[in-house]
Amino acid sequence: MNTPFWCLVVVIFLPFTLAFVGGYFRGKAFGQADNKNPRAQAAQLEGPGARAYAAQENAWEAAIVFTATVLMTHAAGLPPEVAAPWTIAFVVFRLLHPIFYILDIDLARSGSFLGGLVCLITLIVKAGSL
Repeated sequence: MNTPFWCLVVVIFLPFTLAFVGGYFRGKAFGQADNKNPRAQAAQLEGPGARAYAAQENAWEAAIVFTATVLMTHAAGLPPEVAAPWTIAFVVFRLLHPIFYILDIDLARSGSFLGGLVCLITLIVKAGSL
């Protein structure tokens, strides 16, 4: 498996990791995580816990777009070694994003979001120029 596909694996599993982080905050805030109605309990969170769940939702959205982008570049015939630096950079930006989100560092969070977006656009442009 080539680097862009390994990056895709990381991006797809990031929301699951953030679900565990959110569960930690639910347990911390409420004594235990309510597994019967987790979304209602998560909606009651404030501060870092609420931001952890928001980061998870954002990670799902990013995973969808990144998946489409990686598959598009692959189908277009973009060599993996050309795509790799951009997919790795995307992963770095997406790993930083929830950290900044949970810590409430809004400008850095927005910067990591924009950095990831630049990576996606660059990959699409490179694939489109073949």
